[in-house]
Amino acid sequence: MRRLIKTVALSAISMLLMCGTTNAQSRNKVRKLEYNSQYNYEVATLAVGVDGTKLVKVWGYGKKAEDAVRDAKAQGVACAIFRGFPAGSNGSAAPTPPIVTDPNAATTHEDYFVKFFEPGGKYLQYVNLSTDGVSTDRVKVNKKTYKVGVELSIAYDELRKELERQGIARKLNSGF
Repeated sequence: MRRLIKTVALSAISMLLMCGTTNAQSRNKVRKLEYNSQYNYEVATLAVGVDGTKLVKVWGYGKKAEDAVRDAKAQGVACAIFRGFPAGSNGSAAPTPPIVTDPNAATTHEDYFVKFFEPGGKYLQYVNLSTDGVSTDRVKVNKKTYKVGVELSIAYDELRKELERQGIARKLNSGF
């Protein structure tokens, strides 16, 4: 009988330790940009700019507010590539289609996108304007996470041309 009680007690302690370790590991994970997801973008279209730019508001997350701003910039460019932008809520802009229409493009061209979206990567060339320093949409979600809304001007047409040059996006028919 004692042996049974010891075994049950050790099993219970082991399960508690495993659960505690799993929760600690998940809390310590750094949020990785999932650029190829169609569902992880918080974005609103504000207007259509000149010269093929799109003015959008994107929400990013990070341990510091500065990290959240960087995340928002990457999310804005990724949204243009893989999902497109929704219509403007005030009727100022029609929906914008994604640049890449192939649902497998993220995995097919994974090497390119990993390098493209690395910190300080090429994606920053397509974020022309942002409200980094004056953003008032900053929320502390919990003790370790900030959520920051940033207005970005995404160079949509230039981004499309780059992805067409790389053979990732299909060229649009000119109609001539």
